Amino acid sequence: MKAFEWCSAASVDDAVKLLGAVTADDEYESPRPLAGGQDLLTTMKEHVVRPKRVVNLKTIPDLQNIDGDAASGLKIGPLVTLRQLEMDERVNKSFPGLAEAAHSIATMQLRNMGTVGGNLCQRPRCWYFRLEDVICLKKGGDKCYAQNGENKYHAIFGGGPSYIVHPSDLATMLTALDASLTITGPKGKRDLPISSFFVLPADDASRENVLDNGELLTEIRVPASALASRCTYLKFKERSSLDFAMAAVAAAVDLASDQTVRAARIVLGGVAPIPWRVPKAEAALVGKKLDDSSIAAAADIALAGATPLAKNAYKIPLTKTLVRRALTRLNGTGEAKNG
Repeated sequence: MKAFEWCSAASVDDAVKLLGAVTADDEYESPRPLAGGQDLLTTMKEHVVRPKRVVNLKTIPDLQNIDGDAASGLKIGPLVTLRQLEMDERVNKSFPGLAEAAHSIATMQLRNMGTVGGNLCQRPRCWYFRLEDVICLKKGGDKCYAQNGENKYHAIFGGGPSYIVHPSDLATMLTALDASLTITGPKGKRDLPISSFFVLPADDASRENVLDNGELLTEIRVPASALASRCTYLKFKERSSLDFAMAAVAAAVDLASDQTVRAARIVLGGVAPIPWRVPKAEAALVGKKLDDSSIAAAADIALAGATPLAKNAYKIPLTKTLVRRALTRLNGTGEAKNG
């Protein structure tokens, strides 16, 4: 790890100033914010980034709170820990899929340290990207080595010219819940839907989100809606703990009194460089009951158009199965529960 200056911010404005006070000719040396540190410190050890300054955000008050309820929606501070989100009574009762997504991440020890903001902003886990001596497309090179290399874990949707998958479980569930974000930087605040936060490689292969240098994610908002109380998150991983999704599904439905679907959200994780929403599959459910036939049809539609690489075609049947299981879990008259 390269030597760096350590600063602790007293406020959001202070953090923005500290992040912008050091200029770097090399983008990889630009100052970086640190929350839980689970991803940043790893990328620093692997020399993916070499910041001249690290700005500690944990000293900023009021960014570690969860406010709101089912009627008003949630406001989540970016320094809320994954464990805090997982265990919050309001989240479990009224936004169960969000608690499930938090619970699915790594181990309890890591969830005690990792933060919501850090989970949304983490870098890809692609082994080519993480290897110091490999200068891939995302690190300024001219080639995505995964395209014709070891691509077991890579994208089947939205890939090219880079084939990374976004590693965030919370991003997938928050996209299904139509969350919005507040970003604060040198030019002030801006609000945007979470669907506009993530960046496809075709638009900019060097980044995963729209944050500019000096900008911070300062609030996550989840609106109150009929979808929120009937939502769930399912994830398949090779190991039972400390692993990222090979495929995942966030699903939410609003059921009418006759149990027909009024609205639906289906977002796939672990299969694309961004949370991958499938609106055609959602539309196929509207006006129908969640029975075996409609669920199977939605699962098929959700995976239509997938373009697997040489070693990851297994993700198609795997993800279809997760879609079917998630929608089946949401069937009936009871709310989906954590676990």
